[in-house]
Amino acid sequence: MENHIENAEKLRLEALSALEGVQDEKSLEDFYVAYLAKKGSIPGLMTHMREVEDKAAFGAAVNKARGDVTAAYEAKKASLAQKALQARLAKDKIDLTLPGEPMGVGHVNPYRLVIDEVIDIFLAMGYEVCEGRDVETDRFNFELLNVPKDHPSRDMQDTFYFGDDYLLRTQTSAAQAHKMTEMEPKRPIRMIAPGKAYRRDDDDMTHSHQFAQIEGLVVDKDISIAHLKATLELFAKRMFGQKREIRLRSSYFPFTEPSVEVDVSCFNCGGKGCAMCKGTGWIEILGAGMVNPRVLEACGYDPNVYSGFAFGVGVERVAMLRYGIDDIRRFYQNDQRFLKDFPLK
Repeated sequence: MENHIENAEKLRLEALSALEGVQDEKSLEDFYVAYLAKKGSIPGLMTHMREVEDKAAFGAAVNKARGDVTAAYEAKKASLAQKALQARLAKDKIDLTLPGEPMGVGHVNPYRLVIDEVIDIFLAMGYEVCEGRDVETDRFNFELLNVPKDHPSRDMQDTFYFGDDYLLRTQTSAAQAHKMTEMEPKRPIRMIAPGKAYRRDDDDMTHSHQFAQIEGLVVDKDISIAHLKATLELFAKRMFGQKREIRLRSSYFPFTEPSVEVDVSCFNCGGKGCAMCKGTGWIEILGAGMVNPRVLEACGYDPNVYSGFAFGVGVERVAMLRYGIDDIRRFYQNDQRFLKDFPLK
């Protein structure tokens, strides 16, 4: 009868010798299949278990062969992996003394250029900046601003709601309501509220479901529409040039009374009439008005003592007019071909 225990030892020595000649991962894989895989030579020794009398000694010999060869295989595998890594590192070696690739200077989105410029103008006039919240309650977005239940802006088709009470603010005026209600004791206010507003309004290239507003609020004693006009006149001259003039046209907003639309003399043609101003010489830039006494009272201010004015300017509209941008979506696409025209100062 063939000595199966001796065969196990011979196979162990054969495998270890064969492993010494393995120099690449493909040969190592072939070695594993030949000796250690499920159908390999060493596991195949166990098929002779029934043929041997000293099963314990035979099992020990097979286990020793499997253990020694497996350990040697793992060591060889690690060695080959290390050699492969060293070869790759040598091939991809970086010369740290070489100069790095120059980084291009970034560009400012005109959206941000306009916001920063408007903020600078009003900070110089003594206003504070209150950004407010994107998610608002019905109370601060509508009720405190004298927007009745049947107002079109309440329509679910215009406003993004979260249940019955929470919504994405439809104007940054909500920040003004927060400021007035939180001001204790009641004191004068001079603030602007820049930020995003959200409405379901994206029918053409000049409208978007999200847009930026900068709304202003002044509350104090003896504030009149003359203060409003002087403030907006100063803003227009600093924003669009010293030769610019403004005009006020009667309008309607639920949170101001009286309300006005504000036009600026066309900065393209100087008021003579052109395609930009549609031949009128004027361009509408914002809405404004005296704070409605109902809003003052709802926010805790005595309308017999305090008065005020409010205004709101659309950031994208100003940027589109100033820089000749034809599509509001360009502000949000992060297209470098578009942004390259607005370098850092």
